[in-house]
Amino acid sequence: MSQTLNQTPRNLMVCEQSSFQDPQNRVSACVEQRSFNYKVSVLLPDLRSTPPHLDSVLNSFSSFYLIRKLPIYELLDQDFLKAAVYQGSVYGLSYRTHIDEDNCVALMPNGHLTLSLDKDSFELFGFEGKASRFSNRRSSRFVVSVDLKHANMAPGGRSYRRLLTGLKSRLQLQTDFLLSHHPGGGASLQPLLSRCDWSELRPEVSCRHLTDLCSPTPRSCDPHSFMEWLGAVDAGACSENSSSSFLSSLVCPEPSGTPSQALSASVCGLLLPQDVHRLIQQLRCHLETAGPESWVSLTVHGFADSPVSWGGNEHGFLKGGDNFYNLLMFQDNTYHLHLATGAHDTCPP
Repeated sequence: MSQTLNQTPRNLMVCEQSSFQDPQNRVSACVEQRSFNYKVSVLLPDLRSTPPHLDSVLNSFSSFYLIRKLPIYELLDQDFLKAAVYQGSVYGLSYRTHIDEDNCVALMPNGHLTLSLDKDSFELFGFEGKASRFSNRRSSRFVVSVDLKHANMAPGGRSYRRLLTGLKSRLQLQTDFLLSHHPGGGASLQPLLSRCDWSELRPEVSCRHLTDLCSPTPRSCDPHSFMEWLGAVDAGACSENSSSSFLSSLVCPEPSGTPSQALSASVCGLLLPQDVHRLIQQLRCHLETAGPESWVSLTVHGFADSPVSWGGNEHGFLKGGDNFYNLLMFQDNTYHLHLATGAHDTCPP
């Protein structure tokens, strides 16, 4: 076996324990700093079916749009800037592009347009940028970040014309593009959608009833072991093998409770932080009526090929595009927050 395959990719995890009642808790800030989420997974022990109030929240995540072969210069259209970018939070991300191979684009809710470009595209583009922090020594990849809300990027200005010329006449970059907006939704996006081939999509919701699930004791379990167990449950992998099993050596971490039933639910799509906030609040309400030892786990996964991750920092891929956080909530309003990234990311905030 080659040395590359034999090594487990390095990862980073930041863990925090606090209470929702602490005014300095970081939950809201964590949710807001993750702009591009593709999956939210929830594990609710001791439940057979989704309670109506939770089912309503899971099925009310905002719709989003898939634009086919969007010329990126269209994001600079003056009507679109006025109706959406300047007025609210726009979430836009290139779709089916790979951060380690292709040109990738992100339009962030703060109005920043970020392009991750290969060397040839960057030189052809002719706009200021910087070498990717994850490039090799020959700087094979570059990042261009532009604040579309800044005064020097006002339509008609010199910087605006240079950017428009680079995207329209030099690079001519186009890609499938995911787009959403809060709070205006589709109405705010009409100046752009009216000129494009698009379709409106709803996030996909799925639920599984798990029986005889042996779960660890969350307050006492090592965070890395708990995350590994949680990932196996979410993937539908069996974690009840013996430690000598040829197929799998994964077992439930100790200490563990008696096997019981549980509900696993997930939502997939371009998911907005505002909807994640609502789900967290509903899960907290659920815990208020649960037993004293009850807990709920919520995991939010970022897009593996997004050019940005935490707070707009550059995201890389290499062997794994990990960028997710997990919120483990308890009945007494305390929580454990786990923030994780792969080798090609800055340390989570």
